[in-house]
Amino acid sequence: MFGYTEEQIANFGLTFCLGALMLYMLFIVGNLAWRSKAGKFGTFIIFLGLSFGMVGFIAKGFIQWYLGS
Repeated sequence: MFGYTEEQIANFGLTFCLGALMLYMLFIVGNLAWRSKAGKFGTFIIFLGLSFGMVGFIAKGFIQWYLGS
């Protein structure tokens, strides 16, 4: 497609597109915490609960980069 291989498209999608989606999700979680007037501890709990899955995905990418695979 447009001179790119499937691997190049998938790599772009997993790095930039999914990264942008994760930033947007963090914005949504922050907006949710702000509108609910959760306070500092409540905001921390909301971010911890709703954003914990992203930590694993980011850790996977860092581990792959560190090991050189």
